[in-house]
Amino acid sequence: MKDRSAPITLHEADPRAPEARSCLAAYYAELALRFPGGFDVTLSRDPDAAEMIRPRGVFLVAANATGAIGCAGLKGHGCWGEVKRLWIAPAVRGAGLATRLMAAIEAAARDLGMTLLRLDTNAALTEAVAMYRKAGWAEIPRFNDDPYPDAFFEKRL
Repeated sequence: MKDRSAPITLHEADPRAPEARSCLAAYYAELALRFPGGFDVTLSRDPDAAEMIRPRGVFLVAANATGAIGCAGLKGHGCWGEVKRLWIAPAVRGAGLATRLMAAIEAAARDLGMTLLRLDTNAALTEAVAMYRKAGWAEIPRFNDDPYPDAFFEKRL
C-alpha cells in the first residue's frame, strides 16, 4: 500500500550527508537490478556527487515523516546544467514527486544563471524516458562518455 498522506518537503542537502547517501544507495541498487549488466557508480564521472553543491549545482532531497524518499541533483557546467540521480522511493511513486523535483531543479538552475539543462538516462528506465518526453525535453545526441546512458535530452529554460 502506498502512503501518500504524509506531507512531503524538498530541501537542499549535501549529497554526502546521510539522508542523501541513503537515497543514492537505494537508487544505485535499483539501477543494478534494472540494467542488464548491473551498475557501478564508481564508473561515473562524479561518484560522490560532490559537484552537485552550490555554487556549481544543487542536490535536493524529498522527505516525509518516514525520512528521505527521493532525490535529484544538478551539476553545473557554467551556463548549462546536467540533471543527475533523480530517484523516488517505490512506496511513493505515482504521486507526482518526480515532476515536483524536476520543477525545483529547473528553478535552482535558473537561480544559478543556467539557460539550458541536459540529462542522460537508460532506456531500461522507461518511466523516466516517458516523463522527460512528456515534460518537453528534446532528445539530443550523446553529450558525455558515461558508460550507462543510451538516451540523452535537453531543455531550454
